[in-house]
Amino acid sequence: MGFFLAGPILFMTSERDQAIFEAAIKLGALYHQWVGTPVSPSIASTLESAIQESVSLQPFVSDIHISLDRSQMTENIFGYSELKGTMFTVDIITKVGSACCHARLHRKGDYPLMEIVTCYEEP
Repeated sequence: MGFFLAGPILFMTSERDQAIFEAAIKLGALYHQWVGTPVSPSIASTLESAIQESVSLQPFVSDIHISLDRSQMTENIFGYSELKGTMFTVDIITKVGSACCHARLHRKGDYPLMEIVTCYEEP
């Protein structure tokens, strides 16, 4: 259990709440840190691995998988594309105590949607 103070009220957070927060903050940080990175189909797998390894270093990350949509990588005049949010498919699992949160960043139409997929308790 954690807690935070909001004005005169003290809120207690559960492990589930913390796992959800950790997943959400990591997806938001990942998105804003990497969008705009130069990318091409020839280095996409290297970039996927680098992002996965980087995010997996953070506390509470139990698992992460990243895939970049190579079909959106159209070369500019210098031979590369820029990473866009709609190129990402990310599944992340965070674990706090026995509480786990599976969250996802994926393309929904023309929008890079972040969502909580499920929360569950591990024995």
